[in-house]
Amino acid sequence: MTFVGLLLAALIGVSLGIMGAGGSVITVPILVYVLGFGAKEAIASSLVVVGVTSLLGALEHRHEGQMRLRIALVFGAFAMVGAYGGAQLADFFSDAAQLILFAVVLLVAGVVMLRDEGPAEVREDTGSPGDHAARRMVLRLAAPGMAVGVLTGLVGVGGGFLIVPVLVLLADVPMKATVGTSLLVIAMNSAAGFAGYLGTVELQWALVAAFTALAVGGSFAGTYLARFVSGVALKRGFAVCLVLMAIFILYQNWR
Repeated sequence: MTFVGLLLAALIGVSLGIMGAGGSVITVPILVYVLGFGAKEAIASSLVVVGVTSLLGALEHRHEGQMRLRIALVFGAFAMVGAYGGAQLADFFSDAAQLILFAVVLLVAGVVMLRDEGPAEVREDTGSPGDHAARRMVLRLAAPGMAVGVLTGLVGVGGGFLIVPVLVLLADVPMKATVGTSLLVIAMNSAAGFAGYLGTVELQWALVAAFTALAVGGSFAGTYLARFVSGVALKRGFAVCLVLMAIFILYQNWR
């Protein structure tokens, strides 16, 4: 693993620690264009890296009381079904086609983040929903959860940048709890997606383990740095990175 690869692995963790999102969209390009992985190997490996890192981050947020466990389990269950199915669909896509689809997802996410410049709505923490509200929440989360899962399995995107707005808008999760809740969903999502790749992709386990360890260290640093970083500036900078990365990947694979 090159020195640049080591630094970028830590950056993945920092992104997850600060925003509860962004790990997969950074991991796949690094594994492909810096470390020379094939697309399917990179996607399967990214699910391990981001899944483990997200799970440890989620446990820390849970310890601090900043998680909605019930909502995460419901959303995550639907996402896991979609992720496993998406991984099975990957057999019908060439490496270039997967990377092009990955780039399109990045481009759309980046543009949406740039257009949405207003501050996120801060919701009050109203506690656990009642039985009737819980049933409605399950119905609201089913389709988004499946969609996020399919994207995870097919192109290796953990879905944090999609999960966070769904949690706020559809599940009424207070902003302080969205990061921890999102990280648990990403961990569940990644595990199911990786299961779908088992037996079809050979992984470089030693390299993946080292990459994961560095990402985990970065995630703890990101959790600490989140106290000092402007959310608006971070969001804008991350969105620009997504757009530039998408353009680069499209240029490399369009032919």
